[in-house]
Amino acid sequence: MTVAVARPIVPRAAERERLKLMVYGHKTEYRLRMRAQVVLHAARGRSNARIARETGLHLDTVRCRRGRFAEHGLAGLSDRERSGRPSSFTALQVAQVKALACRLPAETGVPLSRWSCPELAREVVARAIAGSVSASTVRRWLADDALKPWQHRSGIFITDPGFRLKAERVPGLYARTWQGTELGDDEYVISTDEKTSIQARCRCHPTLAPGRARAMRVNHTYGRGGAVAYLAPTTSTPRKCPAAPNHAPASPRS
Repeated sequence: MTVAVARPIVPRAAERERLKLMVYGHKTEYRLRMRAQVVLHAARGRSNARIARETGLHLDTVRCRRGRFAEHGLAGLSDRERSGRPSSFTALQVAQVKALACRLPAETGVPLSRWSCPELAREVVARAIAGSVSASTVRRWLADDALKPWQHRSGIFITDPGFRLKAERVPGLYARTWQGTELGDDEYVISTDEKTSIQARCRCHPTLAPGRARAMRVNHTYGRGGAVAYLAPTTSTPRKCPAAPNHAPASPRS
């Protein structure tokens, strides 16, 4: 019976350095680390049987990886492309799902503020884009193009040129000072405002739908909408303290 002769391995200097980085790198995949070890052992002239004993791999595996490197170099360490199971979805269906994820739910008549993968999967079935699809499949499709419709970025940009002058009283009251004077122990601050800032926020620009590697962006501005707010330190001896001019007085709400 003829015994197959081990393929001689003579890596170049650059290939040897790359192999060492793969062997000792902390982030190298385990399979690539083991394949790099096989090549380095082979470069020292060791037999396949000895390499198999030292690495704990099967002899056929060592012989295969040694031969792949001899033929293709570093590219031979990677797995070959496999056909795999035929896809259950067409490219058109995948594109339709991604296009749906890039649209705001309100534009499609769905009462949601943002998409999630389970909601997208249900909407795909409801629109007859596909007979059935799982949320994990939708998540994988969106990850291919870095689409994250469930995230959004919201911000408020101050446009009032006198905002600094109007707002500097508020941190002073938080620090228990008024017009540079520290409040006494018998003095306290009463603050009244609307229940929540959501009532005072309005969209100053149309919401930007999510795109490739971009979260949904929502830009607000701050408008009182007819409410009156005031901040005043209250003392046992009344001290003159005008209302903080954060907002212009307006008529009370009906």
